[in-house]
Amino acid sequence: MIKKQLLALLFALAISGCVLPQLASLPTATPPPTYVVTPMPTLPPTAGSLGDPLFPQLGNAGYAVDHYTLDLTVDVATNTLTSTATIRAQADLTLDRLHLDFHGLTIEEVTIDGESAVYTREEGELIIEPAAPIAAGHLFTATIRYFGQPEPQPLAMLGEIGWLHMGEGILVVSQPTGAGTWFPANDHPQDKATYTLRITVPQPYVAASNGLLAEVIETETERTYVWEVINPMASYLATVAIYPFEMNTQAGPGGLPILNFIGVELPAEAVAALERTPEMIEFLETRIGPYPFESYGAIVVDLHFSLETQTRSIISRGHLLGPREEVVMHELAHQWFGNSLSLAQWQDIWLNEGFATYLSWLWTEHIHGPEVFDNIVRASYQAPFLAMPPGTPSADTLFHGSVYVRGALTLHALRVQVGDEAFFEILQTYYARYRDSHVTTADFIAVAEEVSGQSLADFFQSWLYTRGVPPFPER
Repeated sequence: MIKKQLLALLFALAISGCVLPQLASLPTATPPPTYVVTPMPTLPPTAGSLGDPLFPQLGNAGYAVDHYTLDLTVDVATNTLTSTATIRAQADLTLDRLHLDFHGLTIEEVTIDGESAVYTREEGELIIEPAAPIAAGHLFTATIRYFGQPEPQPLAMLGEIGWLHMGEGILVVSQPTGAGTWFPANDHPQDKATYTLRITVPQPYVAASNGLLAEVIETETERTYVWEVINPMASYLATVAIYPFEMNTQAGPGGLPILNFIGVELPAEAVAALERTPEMIEFLETRIGPYPFESYGAIVVDLHFSLETQTRSIISRGHLLGPREEVVMHELAHQWFGNSLSLAQWQDIWLNEGFATYLSWLWTEHIHGPEVFDNIVRASYQAPFLAMPPGTPSADTLFHGSVYVRGALTLHALRVQVGDEAFFEILQTYYARYRDSHVTTADFIAVAEEVSGQSLADFFQSWLYTRGVPPFPER
């Protein structure tokens, strides 16, 4: 994800190398001053939580989802959703209760393996009690029928997230806690699954989502779009966008399908930035490794932030009027770092945002040369908000500028420390080892030390966990 104000500042760096102005809207925090990587706790299956340090209410223990099938019928004018969620999952231990993250909406029926189940609701949790305990190792199916008008959730620094009714259309942007506003989910990136989304909308609306468009079924009044997500996806990265879109297609490296959905008018320069997506994918494949998913593309709408929804990034029209290529690259880079390599805990979000920011800088270096790249790095180092360590944000500072910029500077300092050859081998090894899985900062540090042959504990302590910025990394 990238916020509009921060992106404008990064663009200013790229074109001028000037000192960043003060950001009144970026709060400061005082995180722990020592190097702490919080281990994920082992919880009993009825605990109803995965124990995330920042969002302990998110995610649920005792099972792993294999596949979500979401049948959604949407009345856009009234913002009414009628849906059936079919969840195929495997029990890790014997379960007498099943917890799902789910907010609002009226439930009509819940079944487990076809048998009616008792359920209760409590503070954003749907708690299901099956007719008989679910045995450890059993692959079971939970089916939930529900309807209503989804309501978004408030989130510090972003406003509202989840299912958004935006006048002429509907958009889902869920990072980090919004998936439960529109479907019952194990809403934590530790539990990734494949998806089928069948979205029925009135003519002439178009329903964009993740993955591959398998089928469009038309009647005189409606269209049903069937989307298949064949690679594991975290629930917050699932999206639905319903607008009278214009859809255009491209072919990426190796014939990769690229589907762009444009919901607003764009100037020629913005369209040109999107059209460079195949070249950007090829660039990242040479630096990191193969593109991880079955398709890619963008959904361009009026929104105050952009988000790396898996395979189909949400791109703010405002971003495409300013930095253009930088935001396209930033959200694309997240497909590797953030989407394929997902977070085991939200406090390590610099692994997403710092990486995507630095890779957008590398694209600028590739296109405009080392002098412009050096201007970005040097001016970024002067940003007034970098005192906050990026490795320990709070829930309210998850999208603080330091997470992005000092996170990116951490990677640049590592590159200077170990040299270009080892640095890019670190990125490639880290990606190859954890593709389609989840990661912690400790995982990245271990790979960096393994590849470089250096002890880097003090280095990462100073860049990620110590208040105050380390000396500038001179090459």
